[in-house]
Amino acid sequence: QRLTNKFANVMQSLGIQKGDRVFIFMDRLPELYVAFFGALKAGAVVGPLFSAFGPEPVRDRMQDSGAKVLVTQPDLRRKIGEIIPELFDLQHILIVNKDSRDPAPIDPQDLSYDEEMNKASEDFTTVATGQYDYSIMHYTSGTTGKPKGAVHRHQAVVQQMATGRWVLDLHDDDIYWCTADPGWVTGTSYGMLAPWTNGVTQLIYEGGFGASRWYEQIQKHKVTVWYTAPTAIRMLMKAVEKVPERFDLSSLRYMCSVGEPLNPEAVVWGDDVFGMPFHDNWWQTETGAIMCANYPSMEVRPGSMGRPIPGVQLAIVDEDFNEVPDGEDGSLVVKPGWPSMFHGYWNNAEMYNSRFRKGWYITGDTARKDSDGYYWFVGRADDVINTAGHLVGPFEVESALIEHPAVAEAGVIGKPDEIAMEIVKAFVSLKDGYEESTKLRNEIMRFAREKLSNAVAPREIDFIPSLPKTRSGKIMRRLLKARELGLPEGDTSTLEDD
Repeated sequence: QRLTNKFANVMQSLGIQKGDRVFIFMDRLPELYVAFFGALKAGAVVGPLFSAFGPEPVRDRMQDSGAKVLVTQPDLRRKIGEIIPELFDLQHILIVNKDSRDPAPIDPQDLSYDEEMNKASEDFTTVATGQYDYSIMHYTSGTTGKPKGAVHRHQAVVQQMATGRWVLDLHDDDIYWCTADPGWVTGTSYGMLAPWTNGVTQLIYEGGFGASRWYEQIQKHKVTVWYTAPTAIRMLMKAVEKVPERFDLSSLRYMCSVGEPLNPEAVVWGDDVFGMPFHDNWWQTETGAIMCANYPSMEVRPGSMGRPIPGVQLAIVDEDFNEVPDGEDGSLVVKPGWPSMFHGYWNNAEMYNSRFRKGWYITGDTARKDSDGYYWFVGRADDVINTAGHLVGPFEVESALIEHPAVAEAGVIGKPDEIAMEIVKAFVSLKDGYEESTKLRNEIMRFAREKLSNAVAPREIDFIPSLPKTRSGKIMRRLLKARELGLPEGDTSTLEDD
């Protein structure tokens, strides 16, 4: 409380008022959490950013949001230094140099987090906010255009707290570990808000993935509830099978998974290795909190998303928004009005309104419901790529690729992968004067990683003479994917002539 009060005072001293946007671009350090809750106390709208982002995703999100303050750390500040002059609304950069790890002096125009905090009072009266005031914005990728800022309101915390109890089964005496990065919605809704509102002690691990390192954390801190992602589970499955036997994991009593569909084999593996299954659940950035889950009190059906939480109405509908019979595939929709529902895409009312039709919120997912009310994920209804739980819009990647001087055109698809569910694969046509080579392929991949991040950049690139396009010039990603996977190409009547 004292630290978040001090940070809220820092925000007010910098002129931050209710509704101003404060963005956080940091690794999982304690100061990130102080800044997050302190900014909320000051009435700001907080925008967490994934620490692996390159300069362009940070620029796009901060430009669109009009963020006035950026809280970051020395190495990340250097990484995005080139785009800082393009952030015309940015007024202050706060630098967190944890334990003086970075010897370099900060930029004269930046502010030291420690110095500002040392000057601030521990007393603060939280700015009055109502349930409908904006609190958090997370950017989510779409098929076309740049990522959209999904804005949530303070009332979302009601559903985050409730699902922390109902779905994650959080008890007062639990030691809880959510492995999600705070730059993504799971890392805020269930790495911050759900555990804090439930008064649960939680583990924050600064390090990256490693089977032995993760098991060591569970053993050392006696973690009881563990919330992680299917990609991480599949990576643990690939690790040496004897690894869990080297650690005492008996403290674990409940395990959950989210971010992408959890394959049935992973549920069974959890039972074999830990003596309990992983409980999968479903929700989205836009929904703000868990909507459908395999509860601790009910039978886990491997591969299923589970059942809707109380008060949430899901349905499977056809193209006319009529509900389809049980067992048939269709569009997954939600009846609007749940507490954590997003209340807009920042500065994009047209896109927001397009997500609602005939009394339903359109999730963009396809699914089916069985006769017992369990929902089963089928796939995405658009071109958005789900790689290791991160939704990646192809347009964002294509835009970065064509900035390379050798690239004339680029088309991006999701290619199935047994670990990450999908990987980003790009098809590139080169400008005249350039010839395809392994060296050029590696150079373009490195260029994309620097522009975007390792999580978003293509893992594979194929050179092709030209991309399939409609007569209006739109890249036909559907054809790229069909040809890559050896599937039927379907209707090609709109394909431009070669």
